Amino acid sequence: MRAGGANSARLTARSVIPLVVVVVFLATLPLWVDDYWVRVWTGVAMWAGLAASWNIIGGYAGYISFGHVAFFGIGAYATAILMQPGLDWNFFLTLPVGAVVAGVFAFIVGWPTLRLRGAYFAIATWALAEALAQLVNTVDFTGGSFGLSTPGNAETGFFYYAMLIASALIYLIIFAVFERSRFGYKVKAVRDNEAAAQSLGINTTSVKLQAFVMSAALPAVLGGINAYWITFINPQSVLAGDITDQMVVMALVGGLGHLWGPAIGATVLYLSSTWLNAHFGSSTGYIAMIGALLALIVLFLPDGLVGLMPRARNMRLVRQMLRLPDRRADPGPDPDTSRERS
Repeated sequence: MRAGGANSARLTARSVIPLVVVVVFLATLPLWVDDYWVRVWTGVAMWAGLAASWNIIGGYAGYISFGHVAFFGIGAYATAILMQPGLDWNFFLTLPVGAVVAGVFAFIVGWPTLRLRGAYFAIATWALAEALAQLVNTVDFTGGSFGLSTPGNAETGFFYYAMLIASALIYLIIFAVFERSRFGYKVKAVRDNEAAAQSLGINTTSVKLQAFVMSAALPAVLGGINAYWITFINPQSVLAGDITDQMVVMALVGGLGHLWGPAIGATVLYLSSTWLNAHFGSSTGYIAMIGALLALIVLFLPDGLVGLMPRARNMRLVRQMLRLPDRRADPGPDPDTSRERS
């Protein structure tokens, strides 16, 4: 019992300590950096939340979605539309509306598409996102191709930093609970062997659908915050396919199906791209350097950057095992024994 309690305590500490360190770092960051870096870390928080949301369906459930930008866009448009003159909704009230609309949309499209697997599911979700972008580009109440402006606000950069950092940290806690919950284990069971999970009595269709809805509602909230932050949206800014691409790449680089993977991937890639863009501009060289970085990580770290820690622990263990007492230098023959033989 003691050993089990100790292991549980170590496991809890291992989960909580990194979170505490991250919270302290992010809470004090605006005190010792300028406004530029506050804005950069605001972007990191947004992309970490998006990548982590995609990780639910892509990493834990094993369904690669190439249409996740649709949910981000739904949240952005929900906030922008509800805040237009004549409706004048409070910004904070628009966020849950966007999440609900995105969740309902995910439920409707997920019911048929989640019966597909592999490339078929990926293509279906991509096609649905493209169809939504074309629809938004056509109808009047979304502003069409001209887009929509959110009402001017006097919020400072720190407001958006605090909003997105708080959202990312709340998401991290949600995912930590999800990962250890009964529902989380069911999702991973479906990913590992859907037929076996079904034979154990798991309603795999329901589990996949719930995971898809969950992974859709969360980015919608971030889309709403982003719309309020940038003050203007159109289909090119919130429904572009490369937004999904970045979610996928960040989760892949950090580590699919891991709690910290998407956050690590988003941090490394966003900071790297910011530095490279500042020094090389949006040039072919910049794109090539990002591509080379991704190729190296995929080739040598198939588990993502989170795989570095277990590898480091394994290497340390190997070195400790090699330091055996009998590996000391041979002291040579005993002088007394040599004298007796002579």
